[in-house]
Amino acid sequence: MYERTVLPDGPRVISARVPGARSVSVAAYVLAGSRHESPDLAGVAHFMEHLTFKGTASYPTTRAVSEAIEEVGGSCNAATDRESTVFWARVPAREADRAFRVVGDLVTRPLLQAADIEHEKDVIVEEIRSYVDDPAEYAGILFDRAMFGEGALGREIAGDETTVRSLSPDAIRDFWSRCYGPSRMVVAASGDLPHDEIVARVVDAFGTGGSEVAAPDPAPSLPAGERVLVEARHTTQAQLCLGVPALRRDHPDQWILEVLNGVLGEGMSSRLFLTVREDRGLAYDVSSYLVDYADAGALIVSAGVDPGKTRGTVAAILGELARLRDAAVPEPELRKVKAYLSGRLELRLEEARHLAAWLGGQEAFHERIHTLEEAIAEIEAVDAASILRVAGELFTDDGLRLAVVAPARAGRGIGGTLVMPGGPA
Repeated sequence: MYERTVLPDGPRVISARVPGARSVSVAAYVLAGSRHESPDLAGVAHFMEHLTFKGTASYPTTRAVSEAIEEVGGSCNAATDRESTVFWARVPAREADRAFRVVGDLVTRPLLQAADIEHEKDVIVEEIRSYVDDPAEYAGILFDRAMFGEGALGREIAGDETTVRSLSPDAIRDFWSRCYGPSRMVVAASGDLPHDEIVARVVDAFGTGGSEVAAPDPAPSLPAGERVLVEARHTTQAQLCLGVPALRRDHPDQWILEVLNGVLGEGMSSRLFLTVREDRGLAYDVSSYLVDYADAGALIVSAGVDPGKTRGTVAAILGELARLRDAAVPEPELRKVKAYLSGRLELRLEEARHLAAWLGGQEAFHERIHTLEEAIAEIEAVDAASILRVAGELFTDDGLRLAVVAPARAGRGIGGTLVMPGGPA
């Protein structure tokens, strides 16, 4: 169960009380991410996330920020996505005030000093280089470009070296003042605290204020980029991402797609794992995952394989997509996948930080908030016929996009293999 309060000109507050919990988790969702940037400011949302930890009004140095949480055994971090930036802290229950104060200070009272901005440019450039140098990471970056094109959804969230180097203190401060108003935030908390106490702490730590921010440009018609993107590198392994356009967030078929993805590539009992790894020995690591935004989404399969087996792996993945498109999932397999997804959700939400993230993410991004019981009921309601329908709608040759990072020989002519076998009988 959860309770919810909308503070006048302040954050939306949502909480779940967990009797007997020894920890409290606080998560603040700022409704601004890389999708809210102009091309010349690419990376500013991620830069802003970094800068908050350089110092705030009450914790004026990086060390002061980190020690405020770590000196009681807690943890604190943040992450930037396309449509939001989230800051969180987890502390022993007796230190709950500390978590609200630190997270509140990070998002509403950062110092944003010019010297820190210049210093952090070097740090972020090194972070970007680490993504580019990691073949698996870079395959994902290329896939985003192939699926979503050159716009905000296809750009690397951290930006690139040129845009990061060019960000001025004034541009960063302007982004913060426009996008970080308390009225544009959701604060979620879980632990053994009554909701009214959480609301009072949010009022004290976050304050009020903020203005409307222009909606980001709509997603392009997908797929929006090149059918195949290949980066030739002298690696001992080929990294690939293969996928199709999927569903926007809160699409009526979202739970069907969740179960479909569970059948396809989640866990060691999934079809991809059993076929690509166990039966055919093509890959050590293979899985599928979903991304969803307010108006677009994608289903993506990733794998790392011997360069000489790249084409065979692509063919095996396409075969599994075609199998979902052409034949109903057998009832025993479907029961196991639904039990896996439901059980994983139950176990995950026993942990205070994940519970706060579940509530905060739903309040921030979804049209309605599902309780755990409602989510499990949605999973259970999915049947084989609905999976077959959704797979038939999504798994088309025209929708396929592929990104490969591998030695040149592995990528030559691979676009010609991007055709699913067979078709409905």
